[in-house]
Amino acid sequence: MRIAQISPLYEAVPPLLYGGTERIVAYLCDSLVEMGHEITLFASAEAQTHARLVPMRDRAIRLDSCPLKSDMAAHLAMLDEVRSRKDRFDILHFHLDLIHFPMFEDVVERTLTTIHGRLDMKDLPAAYARWDSYPLISISDNQRSPIPDANWVATVQHGVPMRNFRFSPSAEGRYLAFLGRISPEKGPERAIAVARAAGIPLKIAAKVDAADAAYFHRCVEPLLDHPLVEFVGEIGESQKSEFLGNALALLFPVNWPEPFGIVLIEAMACGTPVIAWECGSVPEIVDHGVTGYVVHSEREALQAIGDLKSLNRLRIRHVCERRFSAPAMAKRYLDVYARLLGSAACEDELQDAV
Repeated sequence: MRIAQISPLYEAVPPLLYGGTERIVAYLCDSLVEMGHEITLFASAEAQTHARLVPMRDRAIRLDSCPLKSDMAAHLAMLDEVRSRKDRFDILHFHLDLIHFPMFEDVVERTLTTIHGRLDMKDLPAAYARWDSYPLISISDNQRSPIPDANWVATVQHGVPMRNFRFSPSAEGRYLAFLGRISPEKGPERAIAVARAAGIPLKIAAKVDAADAAYFHRCVEPLLDHPLVEFVGEIGESQKSEFLGNALALLFPVNWPEPFGIVLIEAMACGTPVIAWECGSVPEIVDHGVTGYVVHSEREALQAIGDLKSLNRLRIRHVCERRFSAPAMAKRYLDVYARLLGSAACEDELQDAV
């Protein structure tokens, strides 16, 4: 198949440091190329990919020091470029939420849109109702909850390349890990409270967005003086195997409708169990008592820490490989592409018969 993958321009593909959507786009592109498909990636110029790259910006937006009035200019220019080439592809796979909807209605049957973010936001239901012909992919079943009647065609859970994550048969570092972004919905304060109550060191590898800087300085930074807490800062993928693999467990104390949570499967790929709060997609990703524990409180999290020795790290790795590898994700997308193309062919036949 000839498939265009259209990525956001906020981060490199894959991101140099923190980043979710663009990381998944990178994994999907490489897996599809390895399976023999012709993949064209529209992204920023730093992309490291096996696909054919169409560079749409010299640098990803977040790490660009040049001032911007709006990130829309680059994205609209990219969409115009995609539109000019649209007839070269069997499938146009968008990862941009809904900004492309007004521009591709004439080829909607050859589009697929993966929704990577939360949907419980004002104006979104009306927008998805207005452009209700676009086939949509959810990354978890729970993600659909705010807009259950949208044109969902499948749920495709994320996957990671297992070769990128080194299996660790034991937690040599003897610490708990928190990896991601410092923000109220990610629960870093809760992670610190659990680690302190357990008397186990906690390492926090996280970025601080400008929007969350005030929260960080007011609520989190004062807690970092505790001898059990170490703030590592933002890390890239090359550092994740060591950081996650040496941990006793990953703490995932979210308190928002998390659409997926890539860090969960990154930890599992290293064989590291996860202790995650039951929010959003968590119960769909964590096999309770197998790959970790789904908890509802700090008390339950402490109990889960005490039960970690009953989990088999090699089994966690094997479950991740079966459910959340990049090839497994790519195969699920291929099934969806084939269904879309089959439906489009049927529509063409009907039009020819009229």
